[in-house]
Amino acid sequence: MPYKSDFLRILDERGFIHQVSEPELLDEKLASGAPVSAYIGFDATAPSLHAGSLLPIMMLHWLQQTGHRPIVLMGGGTTKVGDPSGKDESRKLLPEEEIDRNIEGIRKIFDRFLKFGEGPSDAIMLNNAEWLDELQYIPFLRDYGRHFTINRMLTFESVKRRLEREQPLTFLEFNYMILQAYDFLELYRREHCILQMGGSDQWGNIVNGIELIRRVEGGQAFALTAPLLTTASGAKMGKTAAGAVWLDAALLSPYEYWQYWRNVEDADVGRFLRLFTTLPLEEITRLESLQGAEINEAKKVLATEATAMVHGRAAAEEAAETARRTFEEGRLGEALPTVEVPRTELEQGLGLLRAMVLAGLAKSNGEARRAVKGGAVRVNDEKISDERMTLGTEHLNDDGVIKLSFGRKRHVLLRPV
Repeated sequence: MPYKSDFLRILDERGFIHQVSEPELLDEKLASGAPVSAYIGFDATAPSLHAGSLLPIMMLHWLQQTGHRPIVLMGGGTTKVGDPSGKDESRKLLPEEEIDRNIEGIRKIFDRFLKFGEGPSDAIMLNNAEWLDELQYIPFLRDYGRHFTINRMLTFESVKRRLEREQPLTFLEFNYMILQAYDFLELYRREHCILQMGGSDQWGNIVNGIELIRRVEGGQAFALTAPLLTTASGAKMGKTAAGAVWLDAALLSPYEYWQYWRNVEDADVGRFLRLFTTLPLEEITRLESLQGAEINEAKKVLATEATAMVHGRAAAEEAAETARRTFEEGRLGEALPTVEVPRTELEQGLGLLRAMVLAGLAKSNGEARRAVKGGAVRVNDEKISDERMTLGTEHLNDDGVIKLSFGRKRHVLLRPV
């Protein structure tokens, strides 16, 4: 349907929308001129979010850009329970101190995408531990548990999948959907939040919240979900063979982040430019129409724009320049990831396989050995075939580092300290 509100129109044009509850009514509210408050929840299971979280983050970004108020809800309380959606097994439970540290790290990421403050469309970040930790279990069940039937909860995809595969679903996790619905109710009461957004796997949980608001407060609320994102070949977003594509520069350098986007499949370029950059749609249409080798230029634009969103324009351009110098000129780029190794280890002889693991280019000696046998490992741009090779101070180049490469696109500098 053609949307009147800027927010839904932009999301629709860029491919963010999977389902919307009562779209005409929500569209009217968003087009009324008064800021609408909407939220997305993020559990604090790691010290950073990864690229798989970018879709909801960009939804909040566009919400604010079109004059509405984003609420980032950190799951300090629900992280203690574990969301069963999309999971085959129970999640490891974290101590409160680790959850608090994770929230602190995640906040820094949102500062790149949202403006926080006291204004009508300024973002706020809340922690659901603020109200969930204070709940008294029996009164909570009496007041809110009676609005949920086991019959309906068993129809939810996240529950059905776990039961069909005969994987345990703990009573703790079973409570998650009630707690998420209660979060929506609390935000409706506290912040007059009328819209919850999330991935399509969250539809049932969000509708639960809408129902709870209607039953308890007689209020009107809405749901909007985005498609669960995979690459053109079906791989999960935000993961690579080397691990998660973290949004924190301390866990993944801006150069490696840039490379992740530079290496996307050709068929994904246009879609990812719409979802993960703010480039005008006309420019995106031009870029995705490039054919043959020219599509690589579009990938470089995607990589630079996506990296600028997370790490800032300067870091993105430095990463692009490093890639150009490394691949087009065969020189060392200044932004290549650097790993420090004790000089004494180099003086005594550092095994190549151990160096690969230290550099994060392989997860184990076995993986490093297979890479060497496959001809994928280079030291200072020279192919290495001897898995027993040791690196020493004689391998330091004129810049005082050793360039270690796995394939054509993954490079790390070893710097003695």
